[in-house]
Amino acid sequence: MPSTVIRNVRPLGGAAVDVVLHDGRISALLPAGSAAPELATLVDGQGQLLLPALVESHVHFDKTLWATPWRPNSAGPTRNHRISNEHTVLKDFQVPMAERAGPLIEHCIAQGSLYFRSHLDTQTVWGLKHVQEMLALREKYRHLIELQLVAFPQGGLLIAPGTLALMEQALELGVDVVGGIDPAGIDRDPIRHLEKIFELATRYRRGIDIHLHDLGELGRWEIERIADMTEAMGLQGQVVISHAYSLGAFAPAELMPLADRLAALGISIMSCAPPNVSVPPVAMLRSRGVNVCSGSDGIRDAWSPMGSGDMLERAMLMALRFGWSKDEELEMAFDVVSQGGARALNLQAYGLDVGCQANLLLLPAENIAEAVVNRSPQRTVISRGQVVAKDGIFLVA
Repeated sequence: MPSTVIRNVRPLGGAAVDVVLHDGRISALLPAGSAAPELATLVDGQGQLLLPALVESHVHFDKTLWATPWRPNSAGPTRNHRISNEHTVLKDFQVPMAERAGPLIEHCIAQGSLYFRSHLDTQTVWGLKHVQEMLALREKYRHLIELQLVAFPQGGLLIAPGTLALMEQALELGVDVVGGIDPAGIDRDPIRHLEKIFELATRYRRGIDIHLHDLGELGRWEIERIADMTEAMGLQGQVVISHAYSLGAFAPAELMPLADRLAALGISIMSCAPPNVSVPPVAMLRSRGVNVCSGSDGIRDAWSPMGSGDMLERAMLMALRFGWSKDEELEMAFDVVSQGGARALNLQAYGLDVGCQANLLLLPAENIAEAVVNRSPQRTVISRGQVVAKDGIFLVA
């Protein structure tokens, strides 16, 4: 593949450069205007802001109702009712996942996300249906994105007979990550639940991403046990705790010893920063070296009609949740949806340095802070050195 060049762009708001691309990677960063004129111009950036592609670290593609007719939300107030309602809605719709999740993936690409981690319901009510259909979608979009899949026992790992066997089958089929959920609140046997998911992760050589909604002292105790097992099983840098609402119940100073331990073990915290529950203190955690990433969670599904699939919007929502308004705070919010996600997902060759994959987002903004605040729809998305979306339109046939 011949080299191409993105001319006159400003990486992260810095000095203007020409970005030379070769074989889907960044091969050189040259002062603006100095790239050889005979090189084919992929994009004339005209001084726009250049960012690495965004990282959607926590989404449930298998649940989405995207691209289907509007359905008024019928979810009830309790978790069990919401799960039952979700089963009813998805069965009533009978719309193949490819016709729901596929268009959503393309929409997310057009917003600038090229890296994803999607949790897949691995429950006896579905068998391996969600897993198999998402594996097929991953194959369809493999040339454009990196999509990690998590075996997610939403209905409980221990209390639902047959779920553990389904988890094993999902991992054997190629699912990337072992999921878990509320070891105490749902399975009511936190140690055994954690032992099972760490055993699976060790046996199949996979990482762990566990939904943890349990609140207060209970949730904090579970996080401490996750840290214990991460250290005992040698899974440093391979564990993500998603939501971790319990961390929002304590004064930041009380959490510093635990934060230091999470940082030492490379355990990432994923927070969507929702407005209606306690959330982890992101700034404090990051100040102690804890990696924090973010995601959309559900996007227009049976749980909620909300969600846009735009990770710049997610960064803005996190800033709103914490009252961040200074440029450096808005830059922190952006880091959570970019480098923070890359670290949590153990992405290789991510960023804007020579040798990194040419997975890029270009948009009109003076700097990162303005990009988060304005969230311009005028975005050019480049995947592996090729333009794949422009101004919100997915361009790949």
